[in-house]
Amino acid sequence: MPLVAILRGLTPEEAPAIGAALIEAGLRCIEVPLNSPRPLESIAALARLPGGALIGAGTVLSVDAVDQVAQAGGRVIVSPNMNPPVIRRTKALGLLSMPGIATPSEAFAAIDSGADALKLFPAEMHSPAVLKAMKAVLPADIPVLVVGGIGPDNMAAWRSAGAAGFGIGSSIYQPGLDTAQVRQWADAMVTAWRALEN
Repeated sequence: MPLVAILRGLTPEEAPAIGAALIEAGLRCIEVPLNSPRPLESIAALARLPGGALIGAGTVLSVDAVDQVAQAGGRVIVSPNMNPPVIRRTKALGLLSMPGIATPSEAFAAIDSGADALKLFPAEMHSPAVLKAMKAVLPADIPVLVVGGIGPDNMAAWRSAGAAGFGIGSSIYQPGLDTAQVRQWADAMVTAWRALEN
């Protein structure tokens, strides 16, 4: 299930219930942006949940932050930018690296630094046609996930252009939502993805 739940604004107190709801909906990768309240505590709480989901951090901007996420139990490092030292440190610790890219030059620099996947961000400044053009020159084994403004209504066009998956933020979680609403939104996103696979 190549959908990454981006839980910006999550608190440690709600992390276990929200995380469990997402895992029950079928999501297998959860990201807590580091500009959320006490993000390392939330990452640690999510990492203790059963179900084998990949838990990590977003908005990772420094090597020190990579170390802190690893110590909290995070296994995925996501950034809004392409920072070679962050990518190299992520790989040195045996974690998955998904830096943000906006151009082919950034994409190739990220790959050269060891990135496992690329985050096309922000998607609002691109189009599926741009992704298709990038995919024509990028290595086929490097997945590109599209992040920014993604919902059930626009996933198909991006998928047709070569998106391997999506980062989903406010379409799956917003601070203050109850667990039932998060589960409902997560179910809608999973259903939309599965419809693309058929």
